[in-house]
Amino acid sequence: MTHIHDQAMNYVYLQVLQRLLSFFSRAERTALQLMIQRLVVAAGGMERIGEFKVLAIQSGSRDSCYTLALLRAAQLSIAGRAPATFQLRVASLRLNSTSATALENIHRSYSALFLYDDPRVEVLMVDDREVLPFSHLAPISEAGRESNRLNLLMVGHRRTWSGPLHLWDDGYLASGEFYGQIARWDRGVDALISGDTPRQQKQFLDGLTRAAAKVGLRTSNHNETGYEQLFALLDELGSDCYRAIYPEPAQAAWRPAEQFEACRRATFIDVHDMLVSSLEERWPLLTEFLGFQPDELAVQLSDNEYVSPTISAHIRGLQACFVHGRSYESGIVEYLQRALVMMRRKRLPERLCEQAMEAFGNPAMLTDQRALASTEAQKNLGLSEAQLLCLIFSPFVEHGAGLERFLRQCHPGMLVAMPDLHRAMQGNPAPEQVLQWMVDVSGLSISLIGKLYRMALVPADWGRVPQPGLQTETADSADGTAVTNEWSAGH
Repeated sequence: MTHIHDQAMNYVYLQVLQRLLSFFSRAERTALQLMIQRLVVAAGGMERIGEFKVLAIQSGSRDSCYTLALLRAAQLSIAGRAPATFQLRVASLRLNSTSATALENIHRSYSALFLYDDPRVEVLMVDDREVLPFSHLAPISEAGRESNRLNLLMVGHRRTWSGPLHLWDDGYLASGEFYGQIARWDRGVDALISGDTPRQQKQFLDGLTRAAAKVGLRTSNHNETGYEQLFALLDELGSDCYRAIYPEPAQAAWRPAEQFEACRRATFIDVHDMLVSSLEERWPLLTEFLGFQPDELAVQLSDNEYVSPTISAHIRGLQACFVHGRSYESGIVEYLQRALVMMRRKRLPERLCEQAMEAFGNPAMLTDQRALASTEAQKNLGLSEAQLLCLIFSPFVEHGAGLERFLRQCHPGMLVAMPDLHRAMQGNPAPEQVLQWMVDVSGLSISLIGKLYRMALVPADWGRVPQPGLQTETADSADGTAVTNEWSAGH
């Protein structure tokens, strides 16, 4: 760039910083100074800050946008008082569950913070293991969509039918793999920075460990329950977390392959303790400056970020109907009741509780809601209602141990074909119509069903052995109240 251009851009960045700081409360200005100090210490001093590269993961959530705004303020503040500032890599993972709202929130926040044209900032996304420049307009690739769909099914089927409904654990596995690889890409980064709370960090690590167990990867015991152990855990899992669940290499390689460092050098910088916790204080910065458009109810009701509340409620309804012999409506009511308990335990505004009751508590709307949820699952996840039911029952693993139960509850007309179904899963010839039925009802190829057939069930607690003294049933929420795993339980 020319000197005149540099001067013009520096003026623009100064304007961005001044406007950004105008939205900061006194507490946020204090938090900003603490963040700068922490970054400078991690870099080894101000004289080395220009060589320091920080990775921030951007999901389009309220908290990730807010953390990014503080991080950008720190970068521009240092630039205004020192010869150089740290480099910033911001990266997003494209999954089937990534919503258009999230992508728009990411784009608006990047634009407001002037990230796109700043040479000190890399704005990236990963689609089907390919590192690309971020584009909110680009749809997920067909290869990426299919890979995500198959991973969801193959990981989700490795559970006992009566166990907890951790059907979306592939999201933890895909995210973990993404963190490990994007930290090594193009000369790597020095640190991952995150504002996740201790509870969120523990939830992610528990989910990642549970998902690793489902694909046959055991992990070592670690004393830490936060992201301090994340990269050590990712190093154990390797660059292809799905290698054991496919008969042959079915996943695309990470690419461009030549741009990945052989060794990772990143550490973790935790900033959750310096983020302003009051949503009211954050709101002007989020909405007026970053252009964030919230879906507050979805944020509060989601079991995790990999599936919408609509689909979560739908799964509960299907489980109540086909597993427990109750009505679909009773499952939705149970979902709503648990949601309200959680929301009030977290002392959320009553208006959100009222929104939840309006969304899921109107009996007259349940038939329409079921149809809408089924449509959403087909569109976003590529799964029909029949395939969701098959996933709930996981009938193929352990040599088809749950097959008869699944057929009796969902497809009694196929009971007479059980011998043919077992022959097909064993790799032997079977009638074409039986093979086609298996593909249609599961969403998987016969070879992948056969792979599941030869795999054992994975108990909910398989993977790491819990450390003495660690809490395994509860975790502290942000406001100090206990959050139990009952929310994820399937009964």
